[in-house]
Amino acid sequence: MAKKKSAAYAKMWPREVFACKNGKEWLVDQLKVLSNPGVYVLYRNEIPYYVGKATVLRERLSRHANRYGGKHYLFWNYFSVFVVRNAAARTRLESFLIAAMPTANGAKPRIRKEQLPLFVRKFLHMHTHKTLNLKSATA
Repeated sequence: MAKKKSAAYAKMWPREVFACKNGKEWLVDQLKVLSNPGVYVLYRNEIPYYVGKATVLRERLSRHANRYGGKHYLFWNYFSVFVVRNAAARTRLESFLIAAMPTANGAKPRIRKEQLPLFVRKFLHMHTHKTLNLKSATA
């Protein structure tokens, strides 16, 4: 018997799937991957705009797509989803994606941010000035 894959993803699907019907049924209702819990990324063109998580991806994304006047309604046209059934894993993945991508998220990732050490910043500064042959203004 073949094992059922527990993880799945969909990449850069168009927002229009929430506005089209296939006969009498909404197109989005035929997309089985969206009936799962997971993490999603909303894009403005190809640039990540917002990262979120949901217990049912279809319901959450439908609210973003169809709630006129909503905070993110006008600002995205593509989305990606990652199916993650474990709630703790969803929270971790959401945090990693927020930390990794510049987005409109107001939430802070729940992971520690490492700063570039001062000695590295100084080294790079000196190396850049040496490479560019920059001299002081008093010379």
